[in-house]
Amino acid sequence: MNKSKLEYIWLDGYKPTANLRSKTKVVSDFSGKLEDVDMWSFDGSSTLQAEGGSSDCLLKPVAIYPDPERNNAFLVMTEVLNADGSAHASNGRASIDDDDDDFWFGFEQEYFLWDPETNLPLGFPKDQTPQGQFYCSVGAKNSFGREIMDRHLDICLEAGLNVEGTNGEVAPGQWEFQIFAKGAAEAGDQIWVARYILERLAEDYGLAIDYHPKPLGATDWNGSGMHANFSNSVLRTCGSKETYEKICEAFRPVVKEHIEVYGAYNDQRLTGDHETQSIHEFSYGVSDRGASIRIPIMTVEKGWKGWLEDRRPASNGDPYKIAARIIKTVKSADV
Repeated sequence: MNKSKLEYIWLDGYKPTANLRSKTKVVSDFSGKLEDVDMWSFDGSSTLQAEGGSSDCLLKPVAIYPDPERNNAFLVMTEVLNADGSAHASNGRASIDDDDDDFWFGFEQEYFLWDPETNLPLGFPKDQTPQGQFYCSVGAKNSFGREIMDRHLDICLEAGLNVEGTNGEVAPGQWEFQIFAKGAAEAGDQIWVARYILERLAEDYGLAIDYHPKPLGATDWNGSGMHANFSNSVLRTCGSKETYEKICEAFRPVVKEHIEVYGAYNDQRLTGDHETQSIHEFSYGVSDRGASIRIPIMTVEKGWKGWLEDRRPASNGDPYKIAARIIKTVKSADV
């Protein structure tokens, strides 16, 4: 009898930032297909998702990937339901209005490899070395944690995640990976599973993964974001500068609503410095990395057929909630 390990992954109820949780179910003669993964339950009173007197929450499987790091194993992304089958209040995935997968998302996930012993990023310089030399760098004086980044990329690709690239970021010990999917929910699934793989991998090195948007505080070091590149059929085909501007303008009156779901402590990052727009302002522009929304030059060169990049989401944001809010705003433009 063949035994398989199914790692059920979910998001807890902690605020302002949810944590990843997981547990393993061992099953017999598993087909490897999502439709054959059973619902499961967990103790929501231990994850701030239920009271002790009525603690059961349900795990609904929504995506499955092979787990290259364990024998006969799979990674199962789930969403949390209440005991009656309704979406739990912490379930951002359920709020996505994209049933036909018309919206495509590419998230650029930045993060720090964090050394718990020094309480600083891996390789953080003891002198006052200015940032700049670490971006896309090579060499032992500049690049810290490449082995982890490379292993993470390999595991993600073996798991079937659509990682489209990686690079070293502006600060030491800071890295980025990019994931693209045709469908908002799938993009969120893959980001969360990639984060899970990264967190688990870092355990091998005694390191933590820090997604705080400004972990080095009020310094001149860059923070971490998760830029959201997005399009729908209109943006991909319209060929109209005016349509693009109308969609961008739809974001202006709902800045507060976006910031509320773009990640905690984002005010520390969105200062107007370090290639960000102030959290109190809204702007958009072609090729402008200091704008709230950047219109990529490739979109313009292809005759206004392409995508937009919202540069405001923080590295600790929930991609489900970010995508849901972007979709709602784009649809409100009525183009």
